[in-house]
Amino acid sequence: MITKTQLKLKRTFDVILVLVLLPIFIIPIILLIIFATLDTKKYGVFSQLRVGQSGKLFKIYKIRTLREGVHKLGHLEKSATPLGKYLRHTKLDELPQLFNVLIGDMSFVGPRPDLQGFADELVGDDRIILIVKPGITGPATLKYKNEERVLERQKDPEHYNRTIIWVDKVKINKKYVQNYSFYLDLAFILKSTLNK
Repeated sequence: MITKTQLKLKRTFDVILVLVLLPIFIIPIILLIIFATLDTKKYGVFSQLRVGQSGKLFKIYKIRTLREGVHKLGHLEKSATPLGKYLRHTKLDELPQLFNVLIGDMSFVGPRPDLQGFADELVGDDRIILIVKPGITGPATLKYKNEERVLERQKDPEHYNRTIIWVDKVKINKKYVQNYSFYLDLAFILKSTLNK
């Protein structure tokens, strides 16, 4: 089980790494925001409430990838632009999450931050997942890096996500917290970098 000392060291590592990476990625992030603004006709940064450490809500930041359009029947629908699809596939839309790490809402490694209705509803032993900050990458993120494509092939994506994928993610993330080590975090960061 991860200890308080390990949590402090994990945070120290996050701060050092994000301070090294931000000067490198700040110009690409600004350019992506500009391109996304032109592409989607809305401000290029998208924010959404997610469940964080201890079940507290925070705003996650991403490059906007969806454009709103009016359907034939008159209602609004959102769809990914060609640029948006590329950004999502390459995970470049997640670069603004470096700021989430900087301000302490996220870590480089941990469970992916969920929408309300998932992590905030964990009970019993499963709640140990909430001890750590959600991460940009992690064991479940790596296993389900093609999650959107998997869900597209299901007859009932919502049911499949809740009964199959989410249940498996909980098991994976519990194992991560129970067997935490700094070297494991480094391994996940390296795997994520190589899997781009």
